Amino acid sequence: AGHRVRAASRRAAAVPGAEPVAFDWHAPDTHAAALDGVDRVYLVPPPGDPDPAAVMLPFLDRARRAGVRRAVLLSSSAVPAGGPATGAVHRALPGLIEEWAVLRPSWFMQNFTGAHAHADSVRREGVLRTATGNGRVGFVDAEDIASVAARALTDEHAPDTDLVLTGPEALSYDEVAALLTEVTGRTVAHHRLSYERLRDLLAAQLPPEFAAMLAGMDRDIAAGAEDRVTDTVRTVTGRPPRSLRAHLAAAGG
Repeated sequence: AGHRVRAASRRAAAVPGAEPVAFDWHAPDTHAAALDGVDRVYLVPPPGDPDPAAVMLPFLDRARRAGVRRAVLLSSSAVPAGGPATGAVHRALPGLIEEWAVLRPSWFMQNFTGAHAHADSVRREGVLRTATGNGRVGFVDAEDIASVAARALTDEHAPDTDLVLTGPEALSYDEVAALLTEVTGRTVAHHRLSYERLRDLLAAQLPPEFAAMLAGMDRDIAAGAEDRVTDTVRTVTGRPPRSLRAHLAAAGG
């Protein structure tokens, strides 16, 4: 409350409580208007781009020169500083902007209830397809990510670090399928795929390099890379993160 907010998107879509403005990462002529009078920015990388640094780093340099003093980057728990995709932006951010934070959330709970391939396959077929094996993930609610982002942007002192965000428990996709079955009343099964099979399925809809990266993240999950729970949401917001069961129930099953 009390902050003037500008919502920048390609369609300048209306957002309650915010002033809409046209913005496209790949259209530099839209950047000046989006930055006019702004001193803090929340950065959502261009979707599906395996090299977002190519457009984000020039924008951040321009933002700094325009008076932006704090930037909060949305990255991923799977991508460390210097890693692929947003990892290059993460590594460069402290040298570009005076105050900063990198949010590294685990996989979104909304993947099972919103506009996502998992949610679509659950609704159409009662199936989750992954290459994660028995690997566990600390799924996090996007609402909790938003709450942490708001604090990182508006608190008196910036975090000046990266923040790994998870829900309250790490679950395998077998356990997610069981929860979906219990909450929705419809049988949902987890189909285990090989890395190669998942990569090829994704490549039918996505650029091959990006499909390989996503399938590789599943392979990393199978190896235990996401089997962790943090207390970051509680520490930053003062309240516990929402569980997947609670999210599914609130979403209507």
